[in-house]
Amino acid sequence: MNSRSASVLATAVLLLSTAAAAHAQDEGSWSGFYLGGNLGGADPDSSGSSRLRFDTNLDGGFGDTVRTAAGADAFSPGFCGGAAGGRTPASGCRGDKGGAEYGVRGGYDWQRGRWVFGVLVEYTQNDARDSVSAFSTTPAFYTMTRDLDTTLALRGRVGWSLGARGDYLLYATGGAVRANVDHSFVTSNTANAFGPTGDDRAYGWQAGIGLERKVLDNFTVGLEYLYTRLSDDDYRVRVSRGTAPATNPFLLVNASGTDLRRADEDFQIGALRLTASYRF
Repeated sequence: MNSRSASVLATAVLLLSTAAAAHAQDEGSWSGFYLGGNLGGADPDSSGSSRLRFDTNLDGGFGDTVRTAAGADAFSPGFCGGAAGGRTPASGCRGDKGGAEYGVRGGYDWQRGRWVFGVLVEYTQNDARDSVSAFSTTPAFYTMTRDLDTTLALRGRVGWSLGARGDYLLYATGGAVRANVDHSFVTSNTANAFGPTGDDRAYGWQAGIGLERKVLDNFTVGLEYLYTRLSDDDYRVRVSRGTAPATNPFLLVNASGTDLRRADEDFQIGALRLTASYRF
């Protein structure tokens, strides 16, 4: 270890020792470091526009209509917010899927009177699935699905201690989040070729509210609701010729094909979770 590293380490130890001593002198307060975790369930918000959009001339604008050689709307059967059960709307669509989530967190709080201010870092494993499907006159279905995999968040929080001894903390939290989102595409169309592209990383923000309670001097449990909104607009599917004839609706405007993407660019998830933390 060089002298510079030793100096930095010594400074960090001194700061930690000072913070721990101050916390010990203020027993019962919320000030100090903590480590903990969360466990709960997450559900995607499917209230947005559930459909696919098309770029038939490949100019980057997704406001086109895919038409047959006769000029009819090739997707007149419509769309649904879910995974298609078959080639036609009559087959129905399976609803979006929520699932369990769990993670670890660490942070630091400062208390001033009844006010508590803090910052935390949280890593969570997620399992929420959101699909959208389109039906063509062929008939055929086209389904895009995104699965929230993991999130890494940096959030602040502001709270107010409650109770005669200040053992409860009611707080609001918010900050930035980066997520890994798994994308997939399936279709019953066996004539055209399909080439997915896009980044599985998504960025956005989180906000929520919670209530935390001290059950021991150094241990707290809580209940938290957290809303996550991710900008997920990078995934595309290029529909090219494959074995289809030149009169195929995806090829009529541009022989290179047509691009597909979701109309709802934001991936929104609500989660209700239990939390537990050990305070140093």
